[in-house]
Amino acid sequence: MSGVRLENVYKRFGRMDAVIDFSLDIREGEFIILVGPSGCGKSTTLRMVAGLETISQGNVFIGDKLVNNMPPKKRNIAMVFQNYALYPHKNVYDNMAFGLRLRRHPKAEIERRVRDAAHILGIENLLQRRPDKLSGGQRQRVALGRAIVRKPEVFLLDEPLSNLDAKLRVHMRMELINLHKRLEATMIYVTHDQTEAMTMGDRIVIMKDGRTQQIGSPLEVFNRPANKFVAGFIGSPAMNYIECDVTSENDTLFFVAPGLKLAVPPQNVEACRKYGDRSLTVGIRPEYLHPAGHFAGADDGNTFSAVIEVVEPLGSESIVYFSVGELSIIGRMPSDIDMHPGQRMAVAVDMAKLHCFDPQSSDCVCHFC
Repeated sequence: MSGVRLENVYKRFGRMDAVIDFSLDIREGEFIILVGPSGCGKSTTLRMVAGLETISQGNVFIGDKLVNNMPPKKRNIAMVFQNYALYPHKNVYDNMAFGLRLRRHPKAEIERRVRDAAHILGIENLLQRRPDKLSGGQRQRVALGRAIVRKPEVFLLDEPLSNLDAKLRVHMRMELINLHKRLEATMIYVTHDQTEAMTMGDRIVIMKDGRTQQIGSPLEVFNRPANKFVAGFIGSPAMNYIECDVTSENDTLFFVAPGLKLAVPPQNVEACRKYGDRSLTVGIRPEYLHPAGHFAGADDGNTFSAVIEVVEPLGSESIVYFSVGELSIIGRMPSDIDMHPGQRMAVAVDMAKLHCFDPQSSDCVCHFC
């Protein structure tokens, strides 16, 4: 396996910049996730590593080899696509063996590699079937098997699970995680699904409009987002944003919005004091809102009154939509509490988990956690 390095990479389509100044150093054996909304440039970046898109500016290295002008077939990478890209007239064995035959590998070696990959993926009993006789999950395993037999330096996966149903996606995520551990492979994985990003990657690269917003471990980008976009994109339901004035009363600093007054913890006062003459955007994740009567840390400084608008039961918990004056706030609440639309509830905020953003730049200026 080899690492991958991208240095100040750009991709332009005419006058449009699809990828802007993208730099990333991927360690050998690392599982990297490129995540972001549709059109953010993540698939284009992957295709530049594969050689399927030319690079407008910058450099791409696989191992220590500069591959800017190297054709895809010489890069020793394997790509798994969203639509599987299997030959419909060939059976599973021939689909997996096809690339090796083109490279004129000995028949015995092809047999061994295909059988080994089929064993790893649990598809030994499917080798004589054609793709139209396979389920979506089985087709995806075949596509992975075709990549594995090549023994590439780098695996590139472009939204490989997006065509599967929700239950099968969860199962295939676990299979891919175990496959990565077993192969100790360098993998670059593109997805728009932040759940896949959080559960699978060693590091996540969050992109928007062709630019990198943040690179870090799943917990790092969740707990310490660089800006409002990252904070809102990672986490479900999305983070609540409240435009607050920062005011001081009797040596205590408060975040104040219509229907809301929250005391800033003493350890965070200095970071927020400089915003006393203007507003600050306070970010609160739904999971850090609690019914006041069920939160040991509830007090007058972190509690507000809200009216329940909608309750979405999810089994062990419920997603609850509140109105606080003109504000709409989402909370993730225990489902064993009696909640119904129109009910007024005292809601407590875990003040140790807030994030503060500059309203103009959207950058995070203070993490309370």
